[in-house]
Amino acid sequence: MIQQITKGIKISVESKFEGSFLRDNVSHHAFKYFINIENQSNNVVQLISRHWKIREVTCPPHFVNGIGVVGKKPVIRPGELHTYQSGSLITSPIGCMSGTFTMINFSTAQKFNVEIPNFKLNVPFILN
Repeated sequence: MIQQITKGIKISVESKFEGSFLRDNVSHHAFKYFINIENQSNNVVQLISRHWKIREVTCPPHFVNGIGVVGKKPVIRPGELHTYQSGSLITSPIGCMSGTFTMINFSTAQKFNVEIPNFKLNVPFILN
């Protein structure tokens, strides 16, 4: 599990290879990833958006931006943990993801970014 703390918000990420398939003669590799967001600060925060950078060996990077995570904009109180899972589909057998969550601090009404650490999306058999 990869972890990083930004401004008292601890992000932990774990990815899992789910399988490969062909679509239009192109290999696609499916990954599931699990995110834990732990509020180690003294402030109530809300996750309002996400910004992903997805890199693959054989393609230029692409970006995914959106409101909340999996349809939610969770409010996370001090000491609380929010978890979710999502997935990514890439065409290269080796890739990675990183990004940021934009949050708002309820005490100051200020937005701030929390780093999502870089994590691997590697097909297991390609590295053996």
